[in-house]
Amino acid sequence: MEFEQSLSLNATSADVMAFVQGTIEGERNRVATLANISAILNQYLSRINWVGFYLRAFGATQLILGPFQGLVACTRLSIGEGVVGQAAVRGETLVVANVLEFPGHIACDSQSRSEIVVPIHSGGQIVAVLDVDAPELDRFHASEKNLLEAVGRLLGENWGLMTDF
Repeated sequence: MEFEQSLSLNATSADVMAFVQGTIEGERNRVATLANISAILNQYLSRINWVGFYLRAFGATQLILGPFQGLVACTRLSIGEGVVGQAAVRGETLVVANVLEFPGHIACDSQSRSEIVVPIHSGGQIVAVLDVDAPELDRFHASEKNLLEAVGRLLGENWGLMTDF
């Protein structure tokens, strides 16, 4: 796969998954891999203002900001708080049509109006979450949910094969 090339304007979710798979197979450093995946998703997903990862150390009660694309973000989020923290506690994808109506929403970017958060499972634990925000209401639907969950599954399956540095 030629990583110098970008996704075409008419890329499909299958194209995105091929790029993600190639990224995971081509690099075993976790930070580098997550950085490139956030760039791939930022290029593919239209009408978003933030995409990235929050990482969880084993047994930690907080998620720490990882690689992302977008404005400066919240550095630490407590597990259980906000959309990201709730997705980590529940262990399931949360799609929020209007973040202003989500109890306890944490506004890292005041322009965000909708959000999708996908927990990444590895070894029976939540090791990270994939977070995507959009500046419009009700931006995320089944197609984005299916794609982002597939990315999350692939990352979870390969998490233990990646190194921190």
